[in-house]
Amino acid sequence: MGAVQALYQMDISGEGVNSVVEQFVAHRFGPTDNDETSQADEVFFEDLVKGVVREQARIDSEIAAHLNEKWSLNRIDKTLRALMRSAGYEIIFRPDIPALVIIDEYVALAGEFFDGKEPGFVNGALDKLAKKIRSAEFGLTGTPAGHG
Repeated sequence: MGAVQALYQMDISGEGVNSVVEQFVAHRFGPTDNDETSQADEVFFEDLVKGVVREQARIDSEIAAHLNEKWSLNRIDKTLRALMRSAGYEIIFRPDIPALVIIDEYVALAGEFFDGKEPGFVNGALDKLAKKIRSAEFGLTGTPAGHG
């Protein structure tokens, strides 16, 4: 959730990624009973936020290709866009995390932010993206679309 909030903050404020990451680490990741978990969360958070910024053009292109033709990435709610970008980064660049886990977590997160159809929207778009990017994980074989 922190990464989505940080990406949203950057979108509405225009602040740079390093400043926002520093703010979140300083104020949102405090000492815990298990300092190792806190440090791991900080590392993952920073990788996620900076990775989305670094790879935003590719992420946006991949997400846009899997949205319903009535929607564009720029037309969706800023919170939803931040959520989709964060999930897109994980699907494309974090093969160490199973795609179904990513999808489930972001659909649940969409449910925390929205009461309407957004969780279904997130599920549909991320499912399509994951099946394209990680076809082997879903047992899909054959020639990828557009190749052959």
